[in-house]
Amino acid sequence: MMNMGRNGSKDLYEEMCDITPGGVSSPVRAFKPYPIFAGSGSGSTIIDVDGNEYTDYCMAYGPLILGHSNQYVITAVRKQLRNGTVYGMPSEPEYGLIKRICDCVPCADEARLTSTGTEATMHAVRLARGYTGRNKIIKIDGGFHGANDHLMFNGVGPDLEPKAFSAGVPECMSNNIRIARYNDLESFGNIMEKDEDIAAVIIEPYMGNAGIIPPKKGFLEGLRRITSEHGVLLIFDEVITGFRVAKGGVQELSGVKPDMCTLGKIIGGGFPAGAVAGRRDIMEHMAPFGDVYAAGTFSGNPVTAAAGCATIDLLSPAQYGKLERYTDSIVKGMTDHIYDSGIKACVNSALSMFQVFFGCNSVSDNDESKKASRDRYMMLFRHMLSNGIYMPPSGGEVNFLSTAHDRHTTDRFIEAFGDFVRRGNE
Repeated sequence: MMNMGRNGSKDLYEEMCDITPGGVSSPVRAFKPYPIFAGSGSGSTIIDVDGNEYTDYCMAYGPLILGHSNQYVITAVRKQLRNGTVYGMPSEPEYGLIKRICDCVPCADEARLTSTGTEATMHAVRLARGYTGRNKIIKIDGGFHGANDHLMFNGVGPDLEPKAFSAGVPECMSNNIRIARYNDLESFGNIMEKDEDIAAVIIEPYMGNAGIIPPKKGFLEGLRRITSEHGVLLIFDEVITGFRVAKGGVQELSGVKPDMCTLGKIIGGGFPAGAVAGRRDIMEHMAPFGDVYAAGTFSGNPVTAAAGCATIDLLSPAQYGKLERYTDSIVKGMTDHIYDSGIKACVNSALSMFQVFFGCNSVSDNDESKKASRDRYMMLFRHMLSNGIYMPPSGGEVNFLSTAHDRHTTDRFIEAFGDFVRRGNE
């Protein structure tokens, strides 16, 4: 194990706690006794303010598919910075990013850029309501679509009554939300059979905020069929999976084409970004031609767009193949260690994403994910940290690979994980 001093992080955290709630700008970054403060990043490595090096498997929660500080992306950004940072009018980089989205994403006849994934899902839901003239939205239990009031609900009890998972969300908003179970077509069908006021289903096609949970065979195809039968729009939230699992996202891999999708993370190339994309007849309801308002000062920011274009241009079938091979290697190595140690655990994965669930034989929905031992995961997190490996500090998040990871880094991860599960049985 590495002997790491972290006094710089500790001091910064104590000072941050005086000026921002909890000492962090997003709660998922917090862990006890204090979070690590980043100093720099290069490739698959991140260096903290104390000079400690870590192989990064968090990768900023997904945007950095090319790794930290990719030089091709940095060059594109520097070129744009010389030309300007924000214009308040359309720009050529903005056109370039939208064109790439429409060329790659199956459902994208048109796309509207936003500044974040949260904005994208907010606009998508408003657009679905405006287009259909209906009010209610179905989301999955445990699905996360950004911190906007309309979607911050999960299900409670056997009937999955909607309950906000944050204070400050008006109770009246629950009237327009219905909750269904992931990988359970019947739960969606029952809601649509009973309620004619459903505007849309919004769903992460691969669940990404209960750990990574892929769809069962036929689930997405069945969801497409029943939403079409009921005149309900299908929205894929591909903020995580868009351009990560393939250039066309889960839509490309599954052959299931939603009516709309939301994007983020990778399309910004390391800068804040989001997008709503979909069928032309739906998108044309958005202002200025339509009556559904969506706007933002930094939407279509040229620096973000330049970074996004550069990132997309570097992605190729060979790069996706490499990501899948290394992920498969990690998952096999972890699974072998779990089997050899005799502990109860499973590993879920989807191409360049993976997560381990301690105390579970399998995980296919949010109920099963919640049964996993978060305490055991945090023990793993601290063990890996002491071995120079940075994972997301939450078992409900996802580990990400980048094209900058290689055989050496993945072998080190497998070895450190094996050491952890062996120590757990001693």
